[in-house]
Amino acid sequence: MPPRRRGSSGYRGVRERPGGTYYTEVRSGDVRLGLGTFGTAHEAVCAYDAAAWCLERPPAQMNFHDVFTREQAQNVAPPPRLITDQDRAEHRRRQRRLLVTEEDERAMAEWRRRHPKDVAAEHAFWAKRTAERRAERLERCRRKALAISQCDIVEAGGVSIFVDNDPRWEDMWIDTSDNTNPDKDEDDSE
Repeated sequence: MPPRRRGSSGYRGVRERPGGTYYTEVRSGDVRLGLGTFGTAHEAVCAYDAAAWCLERPPAQMNFHDVFTREQAQNVAPPPRLITDQDRAEHRRRQRRLLVTEEDERAMAEWRRRHPKDVAAEHAFWAKRTAERRAERLERCRRKALAISQCDIVEAGGVSIFVDNDPRWEDMWIDTSDNTNPDKDEDDSE
């Protein structure tokens, strides 16, 4: 098999990009493992050689022929993170989602600009909803505090204002956290 040609940079596994940066990749079987983009050819070559040593390539396939052990290769450059085709596909998927999100934000900004009355009505709705929830929570806290105080009175030997089968006794176990009630709409936000 003839020797593989070296890239435009003059080094094995390193290609010069139009912007003056250097992209490095190493092949492992049928898989191309991207090692990243580097500012100088020397950094890219060091990354290639370190990855090649990790893949147990023979010294003839290295750029630096004076490196004889994996430790020496890692001293030249620590092993880089390998970028696989799966990583590239995940990156493309995230880029598409980001573009959709940016377009959605742009559309919402345009909608807010064109319909300021609707925006004001929405803010008023949520302000009212927040006030209602705050009032409900304060009422639950008041009811719970009353039930707990009556329980403390009974435990101390006193007489409660509640009768034995009064449903207000159950108020001791009321949830007074800020968590939303599962019976309410799930898409409500405060």
